[in-house]
Amino acid sequence: MLALLAAVPFAGRLGDAKRDTAVDYLPASADSTQVAKVQAALPGGDTTDLVLVYRRDGGLTAADREAADAQVARVAGRHDTVQGGPPRAIPSRDGTTVMYPMALTGLKDEKPRADAVKDVRATLADHPEGLSVRVGGDGALGADSQEVFASTDSTLMLATVGVVALLLILTYRSPFLWLVPLAVVGVAALAAMAVVYGLVQGFDLVVTSMSSSIMTVLVFGAGTDYALLLVSRYREELRRHRLPYDAMRAALRGCGPAVLASCGTVAAGLLCLLAADLNSSSGLGPVGAVGVVCALAAMLTLLPAVLVLLGRRVFWPLIPAYGSEPRARRGLFAAMGSSAGRRPGTVLLAGGALLGALALGVLNLPGDLKQADTFTEAPESVTAMKTLSEAYPERSSQPISVLAHTDRAGQALARARATDGVERAERGRSGAGWTEIDVYATAPPQSAGEERTIRALRAGLDRVASAEARVGGPSAQELDLKDTNARDRTLVIPLVLLAVLLILAALLRSLVAPLVLVVAVVAVWGAAMGLGGLFFEPVFGFAGIDPGLPLLSFVFLVALGVDYGIFLMHRMREESLRGADVSEAAITALRTTGGVIASAGVVLAATFAVLGSLPLVMLAEMGFVVAVGVLLDTFLVRTYLVTSASLLLGRWVWWPGALSRRPAAPDSPASGAPAPGAPAPGAPAPGAPAQ
Repeated sequence: MLALLAAVPFAGRLGDAKRDTAVDYLPASADSTQVAKVQAALPGGDTTDLVLVYRRDGGLTAADREAADAQVARVAGRHDTVQGGPPRAIPSRDGTTVMYPMALTGLKDEKPRADAVKDVRATLADHPEGLSVRVGGDGALGADSQEVFASTDSTLMLATVGVVALLLILTYRSPFLWLVPLAVVGVAALAAMAVVYGLVQGFDLVVTSMSSSIMTVLVFGAGTDYALLLVSRYREELRRHRLPYDAMRAALRGCGPAVLASCGTVAAGLLCLLAADLNSSSGLGPVGAVGVVCALAAMLTLLPAVLVLLGRRVFWPLIPAYGSEPRARRGLFAAMGSSAGRRPGTVLLAGGALLGALALGVLNLPGDLKQADTFTEAPESVTAMKTLSEAYPERSSQPISVLAHTDRAGQALARARATDGVERAERGRSGAGWTEIDVYATAPPQSAGEERTIRALRAGLDRVASAEARVGGPSAQELDLKDTNARDRTLVIPLVLLAVLLILAALLRSLVAPLVLVVAVVAVWGAAMGLGGLFFEPVFGFAGIDPGLPLLSFVFLVALGVDYGIFLMHRMREESLRGADVSEAAITALRTTGGVIASAGVVLAATFAVLGSLPLVMLAEMGFVVAVGVLLDTFLVRTYLVTSASLLLGRWVWWPGALSRRPAAPDSPASGAPAPGAPAPGAPAPGAPAQ
């Protein structure tokens, strides 16, 4: 607990340590990544590519062109450019638009680049009435992205705290109790930020705005889940123990193994992302794992200490008195369990068919998300690029960057100019043994035609001996992201499944039960992605999906979804060890843990749904898929399908463990007599939701 509190002062420094350059998100081994690194080392540093766009719908006038030339000259006079002066004007065929591609140099860091873009926009602010002037290009898009990222932390934190507070108030029905877990999970979030900052300083861990945002959601979601489980068990034990300290010890003994296994599963699944080649994915693994572990540490140390110090009065007005019994009533989850128990085969088939039908929605998923469509509300840079794509449908306004050894640059330039789909190619900067070549495709940026041109460039340049030519730039980066995500899925997904299966097998002493849980969460992921296909473009208007969405949503849904399976199956195993047959154990486990799982599922889904409030399509899509998947898992799969499958499998669900060979005891609940240690009829067992 003291370690958690001591780490808090360092949390505020994480914001300054976050990195959101292209290299921080790109594949580690891709050509486009190597190009970006070499460009940063060339004279003048990494270029900041801009396109100044002037447009008048009725057609540009002579006064418009004169004003545009004068403004562009002022911009060139205020900044160092690759051209060494004003860039040439390129008018559109219809006469409505003129663009000025230019590249600023000498700006090595993100803040100077963003400041330069602001200065360019301020210089262009005074223009003739009716003439629209916008700044686009990769440099402007980067500056707009930085502005969006700067607002995500505060927006996400406030929205998450508000959602969690509301749900805790509704769950506990107490004016004070909700403040305790909320305050503790807040401390856990600050501690996680501090630990991640330490990893950045000690191991040069890459932390992006995306990974920081997801870590915040994980801390609040997982931490609140653990708090719900512990507080529910603690309330139960207060009825059995006179002293709060003794009640908390019993509560920790009862739910501790399940919480530890839950945290271990999520952390192990996230750490599998270290095997990904994509920098943003591999960096997210340890960042997310740190968040979950800090949430666990806070909930197993600080939360119990605070609850014990506050005593029973923290539950006012529903104070659990020593020796009292909760109000007996038939709960919703007992009714659900009974319905699943009457026709388990029918329930399993119907639920499986529903998930399969939902999964068909993946056929309606939009294509890959283009760089211009990454924002839910288009900034100026995106609007400028859309204007260019409409005014110049026959050409690309965004160069493809080629780097080659200087002594072979002539051959590389000739090969580039001879490549199908290339309109023109020009020499750019030279230095450190490399020469930069700007290649313009005939197809629009990030179109299928430009993708073919990039692949043809790479194939042709590979044949230029000793040139070691590499193809980069924004469009090549998007192509590499797509290809790398496809490769990462084939590697990381099996690792996640293996890690989860091993942890579940160790906890449940079975191979069949873990397989049931894993198959269930994979089905949930498919259904959630299918719902994404039904909502992303038709309802939300998203023009595509981020290439990393399938992998990251799989990791989160499998790791987090298995959590609830652990709570359910661990309780089911406890009942089986007491002598209950599988049928009675499954129904009892559902009845006693259903309320806690439902509350935890709603909280976790709500915290991920908060990502939809951010102006980034990737995070909004991630929030939707994980939130919908968690709700499906909580109210359909965990409640009906896993229970039905367990009833159909009988004792074979524990194969090859000892329970699979152990018949139900004569005095088990299945025979009508209460099992040893079982609660009285109508009373909730440990882990049951509070009454």
